[in-house]
Amino acid sequence: MTQRQRRIAHLDMDAFFASVELLRYPQLKGLPVVIGGGRRKADDLLLAAHPGRDLRFIPVAAFPLLKDYVGRGVITTATYAARQFGVGSAMGMMKAAKLCPQAIVLPVDFDEVKRFSRLFKATIADIAPQVEDRGVDEVYIDFTDVPGGQREGGRVLARLIQRAVLEKTGLTCSIGIAPNKLIAKMASEFNKPNGISVVYEADLPTKIWPLHVRKINGIGPKAGEKLAALNIHTISELAAQEPAFLIQRFGKSTGAWMLDAAWGRDNRAVVTESEPVSMSRETTFDRDLHAVRDRAELGAIFTALCDKLGADLQRKGYLAKTIGIKLRYDDFRIATRDQTMESYTSDGPTIRKIAGLCLKRVPLNQRLRLLGVRASALVRQAQESAETVSSIKNESNKATAHVIKELVAIDSIAIEPLMPLTAPERHLPDQLF
Repeated sequence: MTQRQRRIAHLDMDAFFASVELLRYPQLKGLPVVIGGGRRKADDLLLAAHPGRDLRFIPVAAFPLLKDYVGRGVITTATYAARQFGVGSAMGMMKAAKLCPQAIVLPVDFDEVKRFSRLFKATIADIAPQVEDRGVDEVYIDFTDVPGGQREGGRVLARLIQRAVLEKTGLTCSIGIAPNKLIAKMASEFNKPNGISVVYEADLPTKIWPLHVRKINGIGPKAGEKLAALNIHTISELAAQEPAFLIQRFGKSTGAWMLDAAWGRDNRAVVTESEPVSMSRETTFDRDLHAVRDRAELGAIFTALCDKLGADLQRKGYLAKTIGIKLRYDDFRIATRDQTMESYTSDGPTIRKIAGLCLKRVPLNQRLRLLGVRASALVRQAQESAETVSSIKNESNKATAHVIKELVAIDSIAIEPLMPLTAPERHLPDQLF
């Protein structure tokens, strides 16, 4: 019997956030649209201006344009029509307005995005159950032992998944199939939107090596700049390097990994279940805020972030032991601090208290443009409860042994008056905001 070839797929939803909006506003299809900016008020404003009309029938001329946007929001995603003007994800919206002023701008509807995210992932899992969640709009899928997963290198199964996702959600996706996750992720970008790309090991010199080194998932801007300074620009040039050369300049682990990646080597499995390392909530302000002069506004935002983070932990069944903060100043410098507690929590007010202590350890004499709160050192709530019970039993056993030992020598003990059980409360400074 012929051994099955390992076939791993990377599926990426096409302009996911924008595509979800186009389901609500089909009249905007084919037009440059960017998603980003402030809180979601667009639907209410459009309906108020056109009472009695369905959202689908509101005229295109009624939608807000990017040229009129004022603020410091960033683009979450853009339609392919907008991308032709150089507009892309993570770009400042004011900068994007100079490139494509005629683009229509809509805010993100996170609830709707999450709903469609769950729907497309469930649809895939019904066909190919070994799915690794990699974010709101992308997954890895192990095709190896799924019926159709070997036919045409996985193309037959990919077509089936594309059709199923389109029928269930009305959205398109692009799929790359390769011997491993590393190459599959690169391949999913080859034929966007609504494309399928199949890569075999033998295709490495023709399809992978000509690409820029930044196309390797894991080589970021700083590593890319360092490689460019070494006159290494393409994956082919990276693959031609000696291991000692890369290890000397990037360290043993990173240098060896870079060479493996350039040669398309990646043995990582598709992981169907994984535990999150941390959870966070952050927001970029519409204007720079000062810790003293804008104390009330900052305090309300800070409390809301902590409450939302606590709700996230509770909804997903986790507790955190370390709470941290992240600040971005008006000059774009970033400051982070964290503090580890004695016990785990998912309580919003407790998170607020610990995060407030972290704030006391950072300079607050500059204006702020971003504030974030992070929870890490996570455990499942059930796991922590079991550990607590075990700890209580151990302490109880120790206490019992200690009492027995004391009873043996009770006649020789001088009984002292009982001290108060509670220590004086330590005074904490007032919250900064």
